[in-house]
Amino acid sequence: MHYLMKRNLIKLPANYQLKTIDIALTDGTLLPVSVIGNGKPMLLLHAYGMDTREFLPFILPLVGNYAFYLPHLRGFGAAKDIKLTQFDFVRQYADDISIVIEQICLARNIESLPVAAISMGAQVMWAYFERYGSARVSRYLNIDQSPAIHNQPDWQGGLFGTRQQEVFDIFHEVIDKTLPYADIKSFTHLPFALKRRATDVERLFSLLSVNRTRSKAFIQVMTYKNDPKLALYEHSIWHHKMRCLQAYLTLPYDFRGAIEQVTIPVVNLIGGRSKLYNAKWQQKVTQMLPNATEVVLPRSGHAVPMDEPIGFYKVLKSFLET
Repeated sequence: MHYLMKRNLIKLPANYQLKTIDIALTDGTLLPVSVIGNGKPMLLLHAYGMDTREFLPFILPLVGNYAFYLPHLRGFGAAKDIKLTQFDFVRQYADDISIVIEQICLARNIESLPVAAISMGAQVMWAYFERYGSARVSRYLNIDQSPAIHNQPDWQGGLFGTRQQEVFDIFHEVIDKTLPYADIKSFTHLPFALKRRATDVERLFSLLSVNRTRSKAFIQVMTYKNDPKLALYEHSIWHHKMRCLQAYLTLPYDFRGAIEQVTIPVVNLIGGRSKLYNAKWQQKVTQMLPNATEVVLPRSGHAVPMDEPIGFYKVLKSFLET
């Protein structure tokens, strides 16, 4: 049996072999970065709760021309065991990514590289531009992300739009309930009712992120756990997700002041039916950027790769070829 399995294995061409490199950060942490492809380097930043390797179906057709660098942000994916050392996780991620970009540029002997980022990853890029400017980024694909999280008198394009307070109240409720268990590392040790509430709220967030019926059905099937499964559910990143959510609710994330620094070409990819960031307010961001164009996928929600996989691939390919 083992002999047959070995005989039938096909060695993938080098372009399609995913490898992981470790990049040393300023605090000595080794951040895992998945790398695939052979060609011009580019960086992709993942969303909240996402494993960066979920980008693979979209980039595999392009690995003959590009080398994709996929960092695992602290607490997620292959970096799930790496702890945050700052409450302001967005700015810590921005600091981490600045090191990653510098190391890639040094290793590949280039001045700058294209970057694409979605949702939380795109929020990290707004923070990066505020702190480090755009000299190391040749062009940028911003995927359904506003530079300001909280609604304000002059800005109603924040997270969840007109439903912001309603949804934030739900998040506050779950955070308040989990705070007494902050020192408990295993999700299985939480009270069952709290586990049910926390996973229900996670499902709510995921469902708000999509628009297409098929996407909603997929999320319902993949996230629902009956009582026996939930009782044994090892949710390894639950504590990290709660911490990030708490920072989102508490800190006044607003990077609009950095927009004028982003003079590089920007493509603003907008989900036309995004429930997280209103499309009309995202279009105002395009107008605020000095050198931007926009693409609106009219049937897509916030999670563009899930709602419109073909459309997302076409935009990414066009962005890289420009």
